[in-house]
Amino acid sequence: MARTDAEILGRDSVDDLDAILAVTNTEVDEAVHVVKDNADAIFTWDYERSRPPLVKLYEKAKTSQWNGETDLPWDTDVQPERDVAASPMTPTVERLASIGIDLSGTVLATWDDDQWLTWAVERQKWTMSQFLHGEQGALVCTAKIVETVPWIDAKYYAATQVMDEARHVEVFAKYLDTKLDGHYPINHHLKLLLDDIIDDSRWDMTYLGMQIMVEGLALAAFGMAHQTTQDPLLKQLLRYVMSDEARHVAFGVLSLKEYYTELSAAELLDRQEFAFEAAVRMRDRFLQQEVWERMGVPVRDAIRVFKQDDPAIKNQDPFQQLLFSKIVPNCKKLGLLDANDGWLRKRFDTLGVTQFEDWVDTGEEYELLDEVAKDRASA
Repeated sequence: MARTDAEILGRDSVDDLDAILAVTNTEVDEAVHVVKDNADAIFTWDYERSRPPLVKLYEKAKTSQWNGETDLPWDTDVQPERDVAASPMTPTVERLASIGIDLSGTVLATWDDDQWLTWAVERQKWTMSQFLHGEQGALVCTAKIVETVPWIDAKYYAATQVMDEARHVEVFAKYLDTKLDGHYPINHHLKLLLDDIIDDSRWDMTYLGMQIMVEGLALAAFGMAHQTTQDPLLKQLLRYVMSDEARHVAFGVLSLKEYYTELSAAELLDRQEFAFEAAVRMRDRFLQQEVWERMGVPVRDAIRVFKQDDPAIKNQDPFQQLLFSKIVPNCKKLGLLDANDGWLRKRFDTLGVTQFEDWVDTGEEYELLDEVAKDRASA
């Protein structure tokens, strides 16, 4: 029997702002975070290469490695204020007014363009920081997949992804420390999701949580950042990372599509509930409450300003659109969207994202994005 939304999320409404903001990181100074890993390490003595799509993916991964230290132009002159100011995504008083954002009666009503620029620089630092922390989550989770997946082809590919994720952590950390002057702590919604993924003992839940949900969101987020950034170093860094991430999400789709055909309705419902919870946690973290706090703005007031009910305003948020553009079609390809009388479809309806179900899934899309690697010499 399916759990209620309140039982899954720990709150009565998906959009309960007070409950969302009550989830905060109270351990911002911790240097080491320990999570109990309940999984069994699995050896397989069957070395037959029996899954051609994973073999193909593994071969692509072996020839697509890059060196974050030598392949990126770290001597690029990065000036965050200049680069952010040139971005079409940076708010200005005029831009906000043009899309109908009403700031009257709030502390934001007195902000000038310089204050919005400062906020945008902090937002970029926050976003890159969450990319960094998410990549370390992927590093740990993919190492766990090497241990727990029972197929030799999956172990081979996952081992290449461990190297990819280490490289991603390396380059995001270096960019933040040398170009943006440090990073934000992990957002607690993201931290809780990573904890849940690592804590679960079932190998396929590591795939679902990390390869499909977290990496699917990351691929969409990287794509938007790549399109909007004015910094050539960051643009090239993201090109490299995206070429890896496309394979990572495809790895999840290709592996789980086979496995999920064997599961019962009850087992699929468990995965649907997990996917819904993961989706909500990821949506909640993009409220960016830590940025508002650093800027000295009451978080509830700021968020309510940008969560107005006018559909014309909501429809102009390209990031909100991209957030689920990879996740929903991948869940559909895995059979999760419509299993159990469309349980997950109904939940995605409440999030307003089901319209992405027929967008291209990542099972084959990686072949297109992997062409990015061929452009490196001209980047």
